[in-house]
Amino acid sequence: MSQQQSQDDLQAYFQFLSEILLAISESNGNAEVVYPLFAANTNKLNGILAEILLRCATSYFEEAEADAGKSIATVIAEFGNLIQQFPLGNKASNMEIAIVSYETVLKVFTQQAFPKQWAMTQNNLATAYSDRIKGDKAENIEKAIQSYNAALLVRTQQAFPQDWATTQNNLGDAYRNRIKGDKAEKIEKAIK
Repeated sequence: MSQQQSQDDLQAYFQFLSEILLAISESNGNAEVVYPLFAANTNKLNGILAEILLRCATSYFEEAEADAGKSIATVIAEFGNLIQQFPLGNKASNMEIAIVSYETVLKVFTQQAFPKQWAMTQNNLATAYSDRIKGDKAENIEKAIQSYNAALLVRTQQAFPQDWATTQNNLGDAYRNRIKGDKAEKIEKAIK
């Protein structure tokens, strides 16, 4: 592949990412609007898109004002949700894009500045790690458990009872599926 073709390919990915983020923003994350774009471009739902998303978002967040950063972070988080649930394309690539989306958003949605969004993103990140195909399964589950526990720092039973219950349920599933550790201990943690 020539350098010019490579630049053209990267530009096509950047253009696709821009279209997706705009569609998500304008439709408030409506899957009926976004999924046809995904379906028409399944060949671009891969690691290259994840890398472009990471680079562009990181650069944007470094320069953006707080309100603008929050707005684009919200759109990227919704992109992560949509790609994680997208039934077509390569499931492993979709999960990697979702993970990059959530990890990138956590640069803006910090626990101190945006606790509710931070906790929701931690929960979504944990779910993506639980469903992750690439990497070591045991390590992915450990990362999921870590993120669910992080979400519970904000999603307390008193402050957010429904979110707390959802995250507790997800955490129980992660402990049930845990590979590391004693089986009886895993089951006790899942029950708890």
